[in-house]
Amino acid sequence: MPSVPQNLVLLGVFGAAHGLKGEVRLKSYTEEPLAIANYGPLKTRTGRLIKFTSLRQQKDILVARVEGVDDRTAAEQLVNLQLFAEREALGTPEDEDEFFHADLIGLAARDEKGKLIGTVTGLYDFGAGDIVEVTPEGGRPVLLPFTKAVVPTVDIKAGHILVVLPEETGDESQEDGKDER
Repeated sequence: MPSVPQNLVLLGVFGAAHGLKGEVRLKSYTEEPLAIANYGPLKTRTGRLIKFTSLRQQKDILVARVEGVDDRTAAEQLVNLQLFAEREALGTPEDEDEFFHADLIGLAARDEKGKLIGTVTGLYDFGAGDIVEVTPEGGRPVLLPFTKAVVPTVDIKAGHILVVLPEETGDESQEDGKDER
């Protein structure tokens, strides 16, 4: 699978075909799901342009009609196809505590003393709040709450985040709260 050029940001992914007339379900990663249409045409990983001819909310899913896709068979060819927009089309976040995932991935994660903990490799929301994934070099990823308490500073220009590790992720020699060093 080809890598994604750095100037592209993932905005959504097609799901299953919907009906017989070429519509397809769409999972939007934009804050307002229907806003995905504002960035079009979108690109696929291979550079194909995707233009929506219609997009509607149906209960908790989006249903899209795509230019050139006129039947169920053609819609089935879109399943799991990721949709990207040019990073420049997104503008800048409006709030100082608002970030684009694409801007955070790859940042260095440092502790309060400036020591490198790892690299930001993912951001997730499983329903109980945002989670940041930090992967140490050669180590296993660690999932941390993406809160002001754990990540008090995000400095995109400097290329790092400050991480205050919760006690339960600290050194295993600190059992029962005692530091044996």
